[in-house]
Amino acid sequence: MRPLARATARGQNTHMTVFEGGGEPPQSPGRCAIGVQFIHGLEGSPQGRKAQVLAQTFNTVTPTMDTSDFEGCVVVQRDALRRFQPEVLVGSSFGGAVAVALLARGLWRGPTLLLAQAAVRYGHSALPPDVPVLLVHGQADEIIDPQDSRALASTGTPSLVRLLEVADDHSLRASVEAGHLVEWVKQVHRMVSQ
Repeated sequence: MRPLARATARGQNTHMTVFEGGGEPPQSPGRCAIGVQFIHGLEGSPQGRKAQVLAQTFNTVTPTMDTSDFEGCVVVQRDALRRFQPEVLVGSSFGGAVAVALLARGLWRGPTLLLAQAAVRYGHSALPPDVPVLLVHGQADEIIDPQDSRALASTGTPSLVRLLEVADDHSLRASVEAGHLVEWVKQVHRMVSQ
């Protein structure tokens, strides 16, 4: 695999992990062929810990975004969705707000994992119907109130929306290091067939 930078319509670069020949990622022990698009938070990046963990296990793309431009981020992620066609969308904090915007606009309808999402702060207070969504929020989050995820989880299709509150902070660092991020992606991916 090799990193690839592509210019977007706004002149930004999109960092992606691309597999030679455009096929499936090489399989190694512990590697899963699920395609994952990760939307990082305000302080995250394609080189951040969550992006690294996802790329170690899944066929992952993490586009670079100018997080000072919310609408620009939505466009970058929409374009990446069209090119990459992932099976699971993962949004962390600010990236969760971008993911919910994509859902609200009908630009994505697949399994979505929201980590300490900030969607409510960005005016997105409802999930669309018929979309599997797993929300994970740290009970000790001092940046985004866990109540925001509780409120968002009460929307959408009840049988397809789940909220998991964990003993962690906003970064969910302990959960990520314990391997839970990988399990959450697999869990939301399985929600499609349930």
